[in-house]
Amino acid sequence: MTPVLQAKGLVKRYGRVVALNQADFDLYPGEILAVIGDNGAGKSSLIKALSGALIPDEGEIRLDGMPVNFRSPQDAQEAGIATVYQTLALSPALSIADNMFLGRELRKPGPLGRYFRILDRAAMEAQARAMLADLGLLTIQNIRQPVETLSGGQRQGVAVARATTFGSKVVIMDEPTAALGVKESRRVLDLILRVREKGLPIVLISHNMPHVFEIADRIHIHRLGQRLCTIRPQDYSMADAVAFMTGAKEPMAQAA
Repeated sequence: MTPVLQAKGLVKRYGRVVALNQADFDLYPGEILAVIGDNGAGKSSLIKALSGALIPDEGEIRLDGMPVNFRSPQDAQEAGIATVYQTLALSPALSIADNMFLGRELRKPGPLGRYFRILDRAAMEAQARAMLADLGLLTIQNIRQPVETLSGGQRQGVAVARATTFGSKVVIMDEPTAALGVKESRRVLDLILRVREKGLPIVLISHNMPHVFEIADRIHIHRLGQRLCTIRPQDYSMADAVAFMTGAKEPMAQAA
């Protein structure tokens, strides 16, 4: 099976500091791939390279088997890679619909949109409502309410809905449950599973081992700037994963 998103031999140096050291990465169709690693392991640099926020010094990135050269996050977005950052990148004062279409606003058809650049708010609100309903986010009643009035889990839902709508090939989620309580974390995990059911592969960066082992199909363990191994949750324990991350234990063999 050809990976949807693949990286080979990525290198990124900052002077004498090597953030990525011949790093490899493989994401297969329809899977949830968790990326874990200790602080300073280089996983953030890896994800930034895959999402266009960082240009590697060496190596190759492939999307659907074809080489790509992302020069900016916008290049990655246009190629179909959407990233939900830990900060969510939402504008609190704007409405849910405005945030969903931020940078992709729809204009009214005809001269009003073409010449006067008037936005088609009715169409954006209808589509935003449909996006949220498609992911089961029915607790949001008023699509016009400001994002700052939403709970943490609902805000995460808006960011994920935006990513799944405009990310046609891959969704990357950076610590989606980091600032949430138990109930809201559960909702976000269910939301991630719904996204996979839609056929989108997901890259999940997380420090929460119970969450990783609950929903991930495979776990990419990053250490010292490179992929140490890839394991399956059913074959190893959380203690094993932590030991691999910290170097207390070496993996016996590379998993599939």
